[in-house]
Amino acid sequence: MLPSGISIDAFERALDAFARAIGDEWVVRGGKELAEYRDPFAFASSDPAEFAPSAALRPGSVEEIQAIVRIANECRIPLWTFSRGKNLGYGGPAPRVSGSVALDLGRMKKIEIDEELCCAVVEPGVTFFDLYDYISERKLKLWISVPALGWGSVLGNALDRGIGYTPYGDHSEKLCGMEIVLANGELIRTGMGALSGAKTWQSFKPGYGPSVDGLFMQSNFGVVTKGGFWLMPQPDFFIACDLHFERESDLEAIVDITARLRREEIIQNTAVLSNAVRLISRRGARSQWFAGDGVVPDDVVEKALRESGLGAWNLTFATYGPEELADGREKIARQAFAAIPGAKFASKKFNVKATPADELAASMGSESAQAGVPSLIPLGVLKYRGEDGGHLGFSPVVAPSGKEAVKLANLVGTRCHERGFDYYGGFSFGVRHLYSVMMILYDKQSDEHRVQANKLCEGLVVEAAKMGFGEYRAHVAYMDLIGEQYDFNNHALRRFIETLKDAADPNGILSPGKQGIWPRGTRPKRNPV
Repeated sequence: MLPSGISIDAFERALDAFARAIGDEWVVRGGKELAEYRDPFAFASSDPAEFAPSAALRPGSVEEIQAIVRIANECRIPLWTFSRGKNLGYGGPAPRVSGSVALDLGRMKKIEIDEELCCAVVEPGVTFFDLYDYISERKLKLWISVPALGWGSVLGNALDRGIGYTPYGDHSEKLCGMEIVLANGELIRTGMGALSGAKTWQSFKPGYGPSVDGLFMQSNFGVVTKGGFWLMPQPDFFIACDLHFERESDLEAIVDITARLRREEIIQNTAVLSNAVRLISRRGARSQWFAGDGVVPDDVVEKALRESGLGAWNLTFATYGPEELADGREKIARQAFAAIPGAKFASKKFNVKATPADELAASMGSESAQAGVPSLIPLGVLKYRGEDGGHLGFSPVVAPSGKEAVKLANLVGTRCHERGFDYYGGFSFGVRHLYSVMMILYDKQSDEHRVQANKLCEGLVVEAAKMGFGEYRAHVAYMDLIGEQYDFNNHALRRFIETLKDAADPNGILSPGKQGIWPRGTRPKRNPV
């Protein structure tokens, strides 16, 4: 694959220039190493030439990124930027535009922490494991927030509005101050970082004048080279709460109670509500309890629930703080959920200050993410539909209302079953909204699975939007389709963003097509599928 309009000779000259700027060993020109920059979960509707990079660059410093951007402008080479490329279910490191050069920031791994102010500054290559280990080795009294899988980039996850499971689980909201290389190679710092020698860069987000940080989240206006994060002071106590509900029809009541407790800050963290399939899928292959094709029959699901001790719906959350506050919040939550007949409420208290960090982490098990301990436990879902499994993420945002949650669950569950997939359902509770991250689990070796997974996701994007449920995150294959749904006043917001893109990146070299943001001259006819 070559960038559009670039000859092989011109491309080779550009790669040679990149090699002089960052070192030839950090330029990936082909072979198996370049193949790692494709979507590991590619599905059948994708042409083999789609979402394929032409080469990859692995800079190690801000100065090298600036050099790369300048060369890309001179040679008209599109770059596809990512931090670690672990955004599985959304395309991984694969570029939206085939022939783009992958700009892999994984080598940049510097960490700085101010324990007194409870903040960190990290580069894009820092993983959640890296940051956790850095804090643990220095015995700092701080907690991080982690997503389901700890191998991804702390900064990259926040820029894509990822979530974690402590009270600091809204990662983009805890991002405070960024350093960015613009499309012209210029370096800027946002917020108070624009003041040379500022002592409050990681303390005060807005700075002076317009606040621009949000422009660099899920966008292609610049290359973020470092970001500040607020970290959670280590609590005295942590109580992990686990609830099981007998009936699928309990969903409306569960959501209404949980959402109220979340607003009132009785539940302090990102509570997670899961149906049985979502939890059972983490235990390995579906064939262990159902060997047939198509959707698992209801009687088999009921048998699996009895054997596993799970409910039709299952809720996890935690309370934190001094013992009397953690206990008090747990008691209020227990009383609230007692209104749902048959609800089973269990909790486990951890004395954080009295327990060595390694022992605490080892004893937490499935509750570890709620205490900021990274893991790879959820990877078990990849074997659910076969040894070589994959998944696509469908991620709409829902109002924190039981009635709205039921509407979406009915839609998604029905459409999954029509396409032969089990409904992997659930909701994560923000303070004022629900994330409904639904994974379409399929066997990559099955052509039928891949085709149907794609059709299911495409259909859900459009149908859910008509019901008022818009996605907050996108696979590269659906970025235009999802962007098309945000249509108020004839896509006025998109036109405004395109105006900014043309001004900030006139040559269109930075991640063209990301989130449906295209440079001038390359904008497609945007008709929904």
